[in-house]
Amino acid sequence: MTDRYAVIGNPIKHSKSPFIHREFSKQTQQDLNYTAELVDLGQVKKFVDAFKKNNGKGLNVTVPFKQDAFELADKLTERAQRAGAVNTLSLSDEIAGDTTDGVGLVNDLSRNHKIIFKNKRILILGAGGAVRGVIESILNTAPAHLIIANRTIEKALTLKNIFSDLGSIDGCGFNELNNEKVDLIINGTSASLSGELPPIPDNILNNQATVYDMMYSAEPTPFMKWGQQQNAGLCLDGLGMLVEQAAESFYIWRGIRPDTKPVIKKLKETL
Repeated sequence: MTDRYAVIGNPIKHSKSPFIHREFSKQTQQDLNYTAELVDLGQVKKFVDAFKKNNGKGLNVTVPFKQDAFELADKLTERAQRAGAVNTLSLSDEIAGDTTDGVGLVNDLSRNHKIIFKNKRILILGAGGAVRGVIESILNTAPAHLIIANRTIEKALTLKNIFSDLGSIDGCGFNELNNEKVDLIINGTSASLSGELPPIPDNILNNQATVYDMMYSAEPTPFMKWGQQQNAGLCLDGLGMLVEQAAESFYIWRGIRPDTKPVIKKLKETL
């Protein structure tokens, strides 16, 4: 009987996960079926129980259910515990929760774009779930310093406190960035979805700095365009992160690491 996997969310029609995981399974010759499933609010546990009974072995979890998945898991990895959210569930006798977003981000930048994090100054914009999910993985790369900037400074400071034992980290408001210089700036806000730019000062980038937007689209995002105007060394979107976090989930489930490069290339062509 074919093992079943799915991504759950609401909405879910736009999800690229089925395409990505089908490519992975073809490439690695794994016999599995991966679908996108729309789940009603408040129905996650009911869905997971039914899915499990029907040979369901694992789930990816997207908006707005990462918190539900966190609460549903019988056991959590340390990185999921810190992130306070889960995007990968492994279903056996007990439900195991993990988060692969941070690994996805770091792997995309380091493997696909040869970015070195060690001893670099990094700025991340936003303090929501997307940002919280990647901080541990970034700090594990031993940067010189990580700054979290957010409209509401309290949220940035909360994240600073949660992760301060892992490395040099600070939280501030956008208005406190005027004298900063960074080597890598990551947009973890949803501003790009509405065609807007977070309120960041110009001249914040060191020479050959990298500008990275967690969002992706067929055209460069407003944040990437800003980076181009600032003469950034590289301006990247989050498509590679999407594929890399999926590869990490695939590895958790199947014990095999797929080759992400051809899948990123194929996915770009479908946008």
